[in-house]
Amino acid sequence: MGRKYRIVVLPGDGIGRETVPEALKALKAMEEVSSGLNLEFLEFPAGAEYYSRTGEEWPKEAFKTIKEEADAVLLGAVGWNTPTGEAIQLKDGRFAGAGVLFGLRFGLDLYANIRPVKLYQGLPSVIADKGPKDIDMVIVRENTEGLYQPIRGYLARGGVEEMAIDSRVITRKGSERIIRHAFQLSRFRGKGAPKDGRLKVTCVDKSNVLLGCVLFRKVYDMVAGDYPDVNRDYAYIDAFCQWLIRSPEWFDVAVTTNMFGDISTDLGAAVAGGMGMAPAGNIGDEHAMFEPIHGSAPRHAGKNEANPLATILASKMMLEWLGRKHSDDACARGAEKIEESVMKLLSEGRTRTYDLCRGPYANVKPSSTKAVGDAVTKLIKS
Repeated sequence: MGRKYRIVVLPGDGIGRETVPEALKALKAMEEVSSGLNLEFLEFPAGAEYYSRTGEEWPKEAFKTIKEEADAVLLGAVGWNTPTGEAIQLKDGRFAGAGVLFGLRFGLDLYANIRPVKLYQGLPSVIADKGPKDIDMVIVRENTEGLYQPIRGYLARGGVEEMAIDSRVITRKGSERIIRHAFQLSRFRGKGAPKDGRLKVTCVDKSNVLLGCVLFRKVYDMVAGDYPDVNRDYAYIDAFCQWLIRSPEWFDVAVTTNMFGDISTDLGAAVAGGMGMAPAGNIGDEHAMFEPIHGSAPRHAGKNEANPLATILASKMMLEWLGRKHSDDACARGAEKIEESVMKLLSEGRTRTYDLCRGPYANVKPSSTKAVGDAVTKLIKS
């Protein structure tokens, strides 16, 4: 029996409550077929629905348990609506549930947001002349500074909000550690860009306009000198977005600041099959949290129709990170097996949720969330 890993599970709101159980089925199936994988799951309620019932976004003991006892966190989604369709908000006007997400990112210093952009066989591409052989990259987004630091405010006079200010913060420390993580990730992947197989880290910024990006690029050049085997590459964010559509095969790993990463990774998700196929890891030096990026999707919740593959692939990323952190081959093999099972399911083309029934698969009858999860679990055990 291998090392036991304690995984805190936060299903959250909406479709998170439907997709997370399917990811847990996949993980438990891996335990059954792997003698060295040993997982313990601790589940806590969290999110806007929990807030509407209790006045808290999550139980007080949840974060304490995560920080002191957990090896990793699996998060479903947060955010929910009132019966009239408005987002549930806190008393200060912020969206309920965001405190869970940002509490984890800032409270655990999860500075690296890792978002794979990978098109699997069996997924129709939104780019006419591109396929799986062209789209396999990772966007590394800084996660703890930039525009998402709460340095902001209103100028209000006579009850009228006349001006709003959001301050963007880029630091040398924050830039160096995220850029270094990107170079190490390029080495770890070891596959390079699909076009030529060259290891490469693309610095994505707006250094022709913004001083924070000038600093970010200077730090990039400094860090790049420590990785002579990894090629340097540069792109302004606006050009990067068009190249992500026109020439995705040129990219291996891209690193960027918080807001630019938030926007470009959603574009990347569209290129790689849609939000239902997009997992993410939030990684620090000691802690990590994994999630799908699709959100709670209230209009799809409760219908057993949401795509669970992003959450299942997030669990794959979790095992991969645990394996790398602890030099645990059982976790590494588990990650590979989960991804192989997802790939086989997609290539067979028969079992897929509504969002993947398009293009050459438009006539396939959509499968339920549970049916897709069951199919992946069956492939893991086969």
